Amino acid sequence: MLIAISNTPRDYAWGSPTLLPDLEGREPTGAPEAEVWFGDHPGSPAAVHDGTDRTLDEWLPAAAAERGVPAKLPYLLKLLAAGAPLSIQVHPSKEQAVEGFAREERAGIPRDAAERNYKDDNHKPEVIVALSDTFTALAGLRDLERTRALVDALGDAPAVRTLRSRLADGDALRSAIGWLLGEAERADIEQIVDAAASAEVPEFAAELALTRSLNAAYPADPGIVVALLMNLVELRRGEAIFVPAGVLHAYVAGLGVEIMAASDNVLRGGLTPKHIDVSELLSLVDFRPAEPPFLRPAATGGTAEVFAPGIDDFALGHLGAGAEGRVDLRGVAIALGVAGETVLTGASGQSITVRPGQAALVTPDESPLVADGGGEVFVAMPGA
Repeated sequence: MLIAISNTPRDYAWGSPTLLPDLEGREPTGAPEAEVWFGDHPGSPAAVHDGTDRTLDEWLPAAAAERGVPAKLPYLLKLLAAGAPLSIQVHPSKEQAVEGFAREERAGIPRDAAERNYKDDNHKPEVIVALSDTFTALAGLRDLERTRALVDALGDAPAVRTLRSRLADGDALRSAIGWLLGEAERADIEQIVDAAASAEVPEFAAELALTRSLNAAYPADPGIVVALLMNLVELRRGEAIFVPAGVLHAYVAGLGVEIMAASDNVLRGGLTPKHIDVSELLSLVDFRPAEPPFLRPAATGGTAEVFAPGIDDFALGHLGAGAEGRVDLRGVAIALGVAGETVLTGASGQSITVRPGQAALVTPDESPLVADGGGEVFVAMPGA
């Protein structure tokens, strides 16, 4: 069975007013349009267009036995349109989420409380693939020697010297981030940001330019300085990063297709007015410096490829335009059009056409799913 599904954009303040309308070929409303969710998340479940007037979180349990689908999806697929930077975040591992959720349940912290860290007991790894010509992100912590070189170029203001001394510690990045988020005064942050904003270091020109734009959006936020310690990533269209548990990250600007495990567990590390639990954040972050976590797709024949990070929760198929392609489904799937007009045909012979921003639920018995090559489609499905 192939069934059209749809949803309305989320109007978070960081959303772009133009990226989603441009993708879908419609006039902007003037309001920010940040994300469109294609899934059964209770916060914004997709509408199922089968004549029953149900949402996907209602449709799946009712169809589970007959259609061989789970009562709940293990993933959530999104279009994400960042017109302004999102908060710096980290997500827990499965084990950390189970322990943290149980701890907060025992403590009686309401699940909708601002200070609640764990809304459920699941992890939240995620992949984002760039749809815009460029997609800017921060992902992971930069090589420590390069970070020290950057900070060495910021002069000798007292707060810069403090940051430099923290980065010389044995546990350098933990020490620096813990100080920035938990102990530094606003004046300290302003000193470091002013030094970075006025510095001229050709090797780090993009990072320093980002500092200036982040300060315009979040004046004197400690996350501006945390961002100076992170890898700045410029994805080109079709490139992806995989963010596993423990990796600090933030999406800065651009349009992308995002897939994640079904969870709401987010701990923030700056660039936000929301609650930051510094000690819990520090317990989750992987402080090992690493290269940006690029994820390259595996070709599966013709125009088809799969972004597969090797986890159970999800994989993301991609069917390019120009020639017929097919993807072998690993379970219940959601196909999302992002360019052109694509006719999708399942094993039963049933077909559906998707255009940019349009999606279809595909039951497992329709594998393999074949695309006619008229457009470009992403296919969310369970993982390994």
